[in-house]
Amino acid sequence: MTPVRLIARPLLASVFFVGAANALKNAELIAPKAARMTDRVAPLADRVVPGAGQLDAKAYVRLNAGVQLVAASALATGRMPRVAALALAGSLVPTTLAGHAFWEESDPAAKKQHKLAFFTNTSVLGGLLLAGADTEGKPGLAWRAGNATRVARKDAKRLARDVRREAKLAKAQLT
Repeated sequence: MTPVRLIARPLLASVFFVGAANALKNAELIAPKAARMTDRVAPLADRVVPGAGQLDAKAYVRLNAGVQLVAASALATGRMPRVAALALAGSLVPTTLAGHAFWEESDPAAKKQHKLAFFTNTSVLGGLLLAGADTEGKPGLAWRAGNATRVARKDAKRLARDVRREAKLAKAQLT
């Protein structure tokens, strides 16, 4: 791991450690804000995991915090960093929409604060997407698949050429 990645990943993960710890401590206070999002997500979650739609907003807040703690730990330590970054990105979207809906605020000071937090989170989301796409200089899956296809085609052409040559040689020996 390069020194930049060694420093950048824990820095990027740090906001999730703090936010998840806060969410676990204050789940009761956060749940009413989260309910706007969880009420919409619950029917979809129930399709994926039966019974998930029965959870209350406080349970979703705690579940999201748990996901963020695990994924932030993985990102900070460099274990499955791409998967961890994408998991954090996935958990950040509903967190941001529920927690910083500045367009619903009527108080100008609160609106300004939520707007700043909203766009801070979108910036963090951009960093997570970059971290999720970072292959550390190694070929990604798309390149590997394309390369395997090119190699297979090249090998098939070479094999076909060799078979034709051997067939000509065998025909010449029979005559």
